[in-house]
Amino acid sequence: MGFSQGGFLSPDGICYSFDDRGNGYIRSEGAGLIIIKPLAQALRDKDKVYAMVRGSAANQDGATKGISAPNPLAQQQLLKEAYEDAGIDPHKVQYVEAHGTGTFVGDPIEANSIGKVIGTKRKDVCYIGSIKSNIGHLEPASGVAGIAKLALALRHAIIPPNIRSEERRVGTECRSRWS
Repeated sequence: MGFSQGGFLSPDGICYSFDDRGNGYIRSEGAGLIIIKPLAQALRDKDKVYAMVRGSAANQDGATKGISAPNPLAQQQLLKEAYEDAGIDPHKVQYVEAHGTGTFVGDPIEANSIGKVIGTKRKDVCYIGSIKSNIGHLEPASGVAGIAKLALALRHAIIPPNIRSEERRVGTECRSRWS
């Protein structure tokens, strides 16, 4: 009731991640499991390797204007730290699996934060997506679902679209226009 009364949930029951029709998120239930082990061990065990974790970073949003409004500076700093830790040039990233809850406040902030880090002085395109348009927000399991989607996208060399997207919000392609 609190999420509904607070205006967080989509009144039409559809999650429009990074779409102009985004009017809230959809709660869903699920669980996921990813197995992380050193690459040498995975190869020795003859595991199927879908993706590798090259680096990581952690922070928190700090002061914001509310739970649905992320702090863009904190998001940008986190991205910079993660790419630095991984030793990856952000301009070589071609796809970002983002939080993208389908809210009219959070999605543009997140997309523009990604664009400022990855899209600055970029010559090609970097796409942004969110599994939440497909399955809703799994609350604490949403991160595992996003990692699984990204690993499968890498494995099959395809970027799955955000379903039901028609009117793309500014920020869903990281291009040099944010420089």
